[in-house]
Amino acid sequence: MHIFVGNLPFTTTEEELAMLFHPYGVIAQVRIITHRATGRSRGFGFVEMPDAAEAQAALAGLQGATLGERTLTVNAAHRQEERAGPRREPRRPRGEGPG
Repeated sequence: MHIFVGNLPFTTTEEELAMLFHPYGVIAQVRIITHRATGRSRGFGFVEMPDAAEAQAALAGLQGATLGERTLTVNAAHRQEERAGPRREPRRPRGEGPG
């Protein structure tokens, strides 16, 4: 199961995030998402846990937990292709009006 972890302190490392989930079971992968240009954390990441029961325990135990004075958002992640379409329409080039 892929788990989304939001509202992370920007200084959180992948090792620290793994330690947070470790008491709940086996962790296959941990990724903190970073900004492409700066390499700084974007404040969220993903944890993959192969055992569904352990992952559910982590969801229940860590939702609303505090890390570095920030309240975490922890829920099941959905693959991008499973989400609804784009959040907004693409921008039109300048000078092109509506038909």
